[in-house]
Amino acid sequence: MQKLGLLLDVDGPIASPVSRTVAIDSILSDLVTLTAGGVPIAFITGRSDAFIRDQVITPLLSAGLADALARDGARMFAVFEKGAAWSTVGTEGMGKVEVDASVALPQAAVDDARRMVEADFAATMFFDETKRAMISVEQRVDVDHTTYVTEQKRFNDAAFALIAGHGLGVRYGDRESPDESGSVPYRLDPTIISTDIESVLLDKDRGAERALAHFLTTGPLPREWRSVGDSRSDYLMADHLHAAGYDVAHVDVRPSDGTLERPYPVIVEGDLIHDEAGAAFLSYWVRKLGLSPS
Repeated sequence: MQKLGLLLDVDGPIASPVSRTVAIDSILSDLVTLTAGGVPIAFITGRSDAFIRDQVITPLLSAGLADALARDGARMFAVFEKGAAWSTVGTEGMGKVEVDASVALPQAAVDDARRMVEADFAATMFFDETKRAMISVEQRVDVDHTTYVTEQKRFNDAAFALIAGHGLGVRYGDRESPDESGSVPYRLDPTIISTDIESVLLDKDRGAERALAHFLTTGPLPREWRSVGDSRSDYLMADHLHAAGYDVAHVDVRPSDGTLERPYPVIVEGDLIHDEAGAAFLSYWVRKLGLSPS
């Protein structure tokens, strides 16, 4: 058993937030090498299973992932939509996707959000049709960031009103609109390239819990873990590991937002950010563990 385990956010440390693809070849080869070397790896993402299959797992298979996963002790898992869906990853790619329907938004709200995007926001963003439990509206790749940020705020205000208009309790920043029972079961979560509308039960700690529970069914777990992400919510992966008694450090690949004070180490990769920082992190551990390309 390898001494290290990894919980990885995808947008930022693995996939470029600009191209939305794995743009650095060493990320793919190092992930394959680490997997072959017995490092359990889980992708913990807000992305859909379709995105991870097409943009991460398929390129990894082309880079040799199937042979790596055929080795004794090799383990990979994926959690989508912050814990709402999940899948094993094997020699033939992703397995059956499991979905927690209890955290999904009502279909009527999903349909109205889609119509609103198509009618009022299609010039700058698109409705993600691949999500199974949450609503995600994402920046178009042909739109510059400044233009998107302005329109994102307008969308967030409109989306908050839409969800509240369905009688669903919703929170956006410091604004809340409770449902009839006084509960607020949903929230708007803006990122640098999207806005998610999701159950408050979903987050990166839920994804980490799901991944560890799976890995425990496949064998013993290492004591040392690293989580990697580009947003403050990604620290929740390390929070869960720390609370569970593991030795953990979190790697922040977008520290310009301000690193958080935590009872475990927080690491930055010098001046590198996003997938360049992610690539440097993975290459470091390939060298540190003395692994050879598979």
